[in-house]
Amino acid sequence: MSERSKSTKSTVSAHDAPQGAALEVMACCSPLAREPLSANSAIELAGILKALADPVRLRLVSLIQAHEDGEACVCDLTEPISLSQPTVSHHLKVLRDAGLVTREKRGVWAYYRIVPAALEGLSDLISSPSKA
Repeated sequence: MSERSKSTKSTVSAHDAPQGAALEVMACCSPLAREPLSANSAIELAGILKALADPVRLRLVSLIQAHEDGEACVCDLTEPISLSQPTVSHHLKVLRDAGLVTREKRGVWAYYRIVPAALEGLSDLISSPSKA
């Protein structure tokens, strides 16, 4: 863990709060195998899936989840992804706007966490129905 990761002082602004897009879509939608999506739900869900449908963003989700305490500083994600900090930050913003990660500012650094309910909701939504 880098020295920047050890910072304990944190502040969260309203801008940093999760957008909740993923949770809103999952709340409105039955599992796909149970009933068809409405046109609006399909558009919203496609936006969330599009956020995950990028190899860099999939790796970022994996790296954040695998990171110590399930939280990673953007400064710790640039090297494994082999991209510049602004590019990694852009990909993280896409994930945050989709409601898949949260961001917490600590000084000049931003720390990201996965929104477990969002990933669980996606999993439930696309899973096959269980046979009784």
